[in-house]
Amino acid sequence: MLIAQITDSHIRVPGKVLMSRVDTAAFLAAAVAAVNKLDPPADLVLITGDLVDAGSPAEYEHFAALIAPLKAPAFLIPGNHDARDAMRQSFPAHRYLPREGFLQYAIEDWPMRILALDTLIPGQGGGELCAERLAWLDRSLASAPGRPTLVMMHHPPFATGVHYMDRYGLANGEGFAALIARHPNVERVVAGHVHRSIQTRFGGTMASTCPSTAHQIALDLVPGTPLRFTLEPPGFQLHLWNERAGLVTHTVPVGDFPGPYPYAKS
Repeated sequence: MLIAQITDSHIRVPGKVLMSRVDTAAFLAAAVAAVNKLDPPADLVLITGDLVDAGSPAEYEHFAALIAPLKAPAFLIPGNHDARDAMRQSFPAHRYLPREGFLQYAIEDWPMRILALDTLIPGQGGGELCAERLAWLDRSLASAPGRPTLVMMHHPPFATGVHYMDRYGLANGEGFAALIARHPNVERVVAGHVHRSIQTRFGGTMASTCPSTAHQIALDLVPGTPLRFTLEPPGFQLHLWNERAGLVTHTVPVGDFPGPYPYAKS
């Protein structure tokens, strides 16, 4: 089973770029094309939040058009730049999205089960998993204790060391970690939000973040450094699952690079 993860596309209305220089639509189109060229192909695509930049219906319409060429089915969750009701109304064909309440759901149709979490706090940069959301996750994990499971969310549940972004991380990460630790079938927790590839041990398993399809957050590990971005290569991640190896993750830069060349003796 091959899972592609893309995140933090920050799409604006057609013709608008982000921060005067980031053409997020062109970047997302290039990522979609790269995912479509995968051999073997992805079975599904997880899109882990900040689909658009301001949560407007016009932005979601643009985003929907950009991901429409995807050959694999796409599954969406909100980030702090998204709006639940606008997402619901903009993606009526995505019937897995609940019609009310939090945008949380289970994907049951592949060898690895996927549970999608909604960490959005409307109007805030940080996220949370309140008692209701955690209870849903606990019940969902307990209902299939023998199935390997991936948990997807927007806000990473751990401190990344990028101090500015950690100020807008996930509240109650410790409680979430304790819940995950009670369910050893969780193979991975995957997130977005920080626009970088980061991995750590978490709750007895692994947690990771995915680079943005557009701009990356600058790797500033000094406290007090202001938020900055870079135009490092955009990217996405591939999570390859099989019963023998478990879940293996590859980070894939998007762009035109020389090669591949055959290895040969000089």
